[in-house]
Amino acid sequence: MRLREGQSWAAGMTLMGATQLAYAEVDGRYNLQTPATGIAQQMYDMHTLMLWICLIIFVLVFGVMFYSVFAHRKSRGAVAAQFHESTTVEILWTIIPVFILLGMAWPATKTILELKDTSNPDITIKATGYQWKWGYDYLKGQGEGVHFVSALSTPREQIEGKAPKGPNYLLEVDKPLVVPVGKKIRILTTANDVIHAWWVPAFGVKQDAIPGFIHDTWFRADKEGVYRGNCAELCGRDHGFMPIEVHVVSAEAYAAWVDEQKKLMAAAADDPNKVWTMEELKARGEQVYSANCAACHQANGKGLPPAFPALDGSKIANGPVGDHLNIVLNGKTGTSMASFKQLSDTEIAAVITYERNAWGNATGTVVQPADVRTVRSNKTAALPAQPVKSGHAG
Repeated sequence: MRLREGQSWAAGMTLMGATQLAYAEVDGRYNLQTPATGIAQQMYDMHTLMLWICLIIFVLVFGVMFYSVFAHRKSRGAVAAQFHESTTVEILWTIIPVFILLGMAWPATKTILELKDTSNPDITIKATGYQWKWGYDYLKGQGEGVHFVSALSTPREQIEGKAPKGPNYLLEVDKPLVVPVGKKIRILTTANDVIHAWWVPAFGVKQDAIPGFIHDTWFRADKEGVYRGNCAELCGRDHGFMPIEVHVVSAEAYAAWVDEQKKLMAAAADDPNKVWTMEELKARGEQVYSANCAACHQANGKGLPPAFPALDGSKIANGPVGDHLNIVLNGKTGTSMASFKQLSDTEIAAVITYERNAWGNATGTVVQPADVRTVRSNKTAALPAQPVKSGHAG
């Protein structure tokens, strides 16, 4: 492991040079992940330095203790000395720890100050935590305007033990975050529902995402590759199913990815004024339901009571459309039902139409994107309980 420029505090640690080099190659299962950024490298170096300091103190303290027990044991005729205190010893064991703490505090403070310096980024990305996925919005720099939701892609068969686990079990997503190598990436974190935390160990980044607040952090990846992390805050039932996957690519590959994403977004954009038929909405809604709702409410709509109630025959799916819209948009406090505001108007209209006309439900109700847009634009805290204007299959 090479010490980075400016890390004079570790330049004299020749004792651990060879050991550090070996540690850098150790699998992340037994040590910190191999650093991919300058900040992470500093953390790694400090971690190793602190362990050496602790080891040296351990050896000295226990060495003196065991030597004293052995050399001054009663069987050898040792007689305990009679004394109360030593001013010299008192001074030494006060001053020495102070210098040790100062020696540890200097590099730690330097790293923390650098970690907090989010100025002059090349690219700014907002990461929004949802139960249980991440939404990414590219706000500044190359890629501005790109946005998508990144969710776990590990198959349910693996999670339920019906298939062999893959190499990236619970650490793989359908749409990874993509950034260029060597560029300063500022991450703005917030959340839609509960507290989450954006954590990628190889970057040395862990930042809370709190509803109603914007926090920031940054990283600059030194080498291309795929880096994985998790939500590091206990955020509910599927906390362990909320991974982060970052692809660090070359500048050319990143430019090509941005161009591809913008084309895909343009192609997938829905006509906001289109009036959909029930069959179109049900087909689209089934896809949205499968990706966002089936994990809790099951593909057959039977749910997993009592934590996840059934939708088949439920009062919500067969009652006023306003109530149905309200719970999908805002979630339900005190339960595992999260808000799905991150879905588009068309997606929400489609999934509600599907839920109200699937399984044993046959309300005949068709919710259009315009209905959702009208309710979403309502700035009051409570959405109307009565049905919104809706069409019917004809």
